[in-house]
Amino acid sequence: HFMQKEIYEQPVVVADTLQSYIRPLEMQVAMPQMDFDLSEVERVVIVACGTASYVGMIGKYWIEQMARLPVDGDVASEFRYRDPVLTGKVLGVVVSQSGETADTLAALRHMKANGVTTAGIINVPTSSMAREVDLLLPTHAGPEIGVASTKAFTCQLAVMAALSVNLARAKGKMTAEQEREIVGHLKEAPAAMNAALSHDDEIQKMAHTIAEARDVLYLGRGPCYPLALEGALKLKEISYIHAEGYAAGEMKHGPIALIEPSMSIVVLNSKGRVSDKVRSNIEQVRARGGRVIAIG
Repeated sequence: HFMQKEIYEQPVVVADTLQSYIRPLEMQVAMPQMDFDLSEVERVVIVACGTASYVGMIGKYWIEQMARLPVDGDVASEFRYRDPVLTGKVLGVVVSQSGETADTLAALRHMKANGVTTAGIINVPTSSMAREVDLLLPTHAGPEIGVASTKAFTCQLAVMAALSVNLARAKGKMTAEQEREIVGHLKEAPAAMNAALSHDDEIQKMAHTIAEARDVLYLGRGPCYPLALEGALKLKEISYIHAEGYAAGEMKHGPIALIEPSMSIVVLNSKGRVSDKVRSNIEQVRARGGRVIAIG
């Protein structure tokens, strides 16, 4: 399957992508030449569709946390129709694998018509979006044949991380030491992906449990919340099993009523200030007999 092939290409293509954005000797994040000053940016607007929109949601967490800039994230099909306010020094970011997604391209043109400086995280350098953005931030994922995005998604996240660090440095919100630490993490990412892919046998066994489910909940907090949305989208798209992604803290506001012994709940958790809260959410699921699959 092309999708499986592309999943296993991720460590290599993410490393290739990061190579364009990292100066390993200086332990700094680099950016392509640009003719505008990121330090003047007062607000960021990220627009995309589907999987790429979840990259935008994660970017919102990263940019707000690192650069202390307000970020608006929007699905491209809604963006123009809500007549967004695009005043001030806005950086508009579009995210797309093909660079031809109709709604995202229309959103890009709407931003440009309103005088917004634009950047594009795009995989196809000859695409319409790549030609029209003010700053092209290429992903080096190579051709993605599988309909459900995998390697393009992780390469987009690598570039979004690089953009977040650059904005933080330009706004004076990140020290050289903090940047070196983040570059160290980014350099470790391909090896971490390789390690994750070595668990294929256990994942195959787990898949038989989920395959019997009629409904699956995906839960996460912080950047793991958009990842939960992405996981649910993949299950729907590939397996035709109904799945929903939720912010784990919102589970008690409705979805908890659905939990029963036949239901699988995939919980994403990572180190950080909310990890204990996610563990508490796991206990709530287990108390109601739900089958928990934890990724963390």
